[in-house]
Amino acid sequence: MPRRSRPTFIASLLAAACLGAGGGAVAYATLSGSDTVVKQVTVKQAESVASSSAPLSVNQIYRKANRGVVEITVTTSGGDNSPFGGGGGGTAQAQGSGWVYDSDGHIVTNDHVVDGAKSISVRFWNGKTYSASVVGTDQSTDLAVIKVDAPSSELHPLQVGDSSALQVGDGVVAIGSPFSLEGTVTSGIVSALHRAITAPNNFTINDSIQTDAAINHGNSGGPLLNVQGQVIGVNAQIKSDSNGNEGVGFSIPSNTVRSIASQLISSGKVEHAYLGVSIDATAAAARIAEIRPSTPAAGAGLKAGDVVVEVDGKAISSGDDLTRVIDAHKPGDKISVTYKRGGSEHTVSLTLATRPSS
Repeated sequence: MPRRSRPTFIASLLAAACLGAGGGAVAYATLSGSDTVVKQVTVKQAESVASSSAPLSVNQIYRKANRGVVEITVTTSGGDNSPFGGGGGGTAQAQGSGWVYDSDGHIVTNDHVVDGAKSISVRFWNGKTYSASVVGTDQSTDLAVIKVDAPSSELHPLQVGDSSALQVGDGVVAIGSPFSLEGTVTSGIVSALHRAITAPNNFTINDSIQTDAAINHGNSGGPLLNVQGQVIGVNAQIKSDSNGNEGVGFSIPSNTVRSIASQLISSGKVEHAYLGVSIDATAAAARIAEIRPSTPAAGAGLKAGDVVVEVDGKAISSGDDLTRVIDAHKPGDKISVTYKRGGSEHTVSLTLATRPSS
């Protein structure tokens, strides 16, 4: 279910190169289009380790994880599709961060970092640079996997932790390239859990992690690490009046990252279940604001004003609850939905569809 607020993504603008008359165009990393290469590969997924060991210092976390964090530079087409116009058929560059997911050279970053990429360059901790191709992207979670053909000696996969084990107040560390300052480390705490943030296609990313660790433009796609040095989030957005760090950043949880990355690596795409409703953001309950035409919700007879109270026996008390339950399903799954209308409860059965691109 889409949300109406607009996110502040944190990839960084770089210099634009003029390739034609009329001047070069500039653009942020949230650029239009994509250049996706779909490959079938064998997955050697990053190791998942329980956070049972003693906490590490920030210095120890940095030394453990820094070699697995990369800086990503993306070249895109400029011209009239740029948010700032300009024409002239120029190119633009944007910069973000990422981290090594496995020993096959797969790297996780944000979708908004590589969106519209004509070419991608990956810079490792030691300054060595390799070109990369897009394996797959998912706008609904703002995640992407790219791949580099680098020697195994350059690949240092990071461990993936369990984001569901986090608690408010836990220490966290962010590593990335804010403003192209590669290898920057900042630290803070988990400020809140289960935040809902907005993906590039306006759908909701549930269970996001809020942190006060300094995150700025260029940190997009970099890891948020727990005190064992395990990835528990991918840094994606900030909330700020100044368009810079004000201590409110958001990371996509590692349990979502693990699921999406595995699907992108195996098939190059991700399919999300779709009910076809939008929820009244001002309501305390899961009150339907709109029914999308030709969707499972429309076919089942749901209407604007209905309040969803249960799905497959699970109580629903908010729009985020409903989104979370639908996200746990796959397209084609049959579910039962219980809703209130005019003081009466009704239950319908329906088959979930595939979420559209926007």
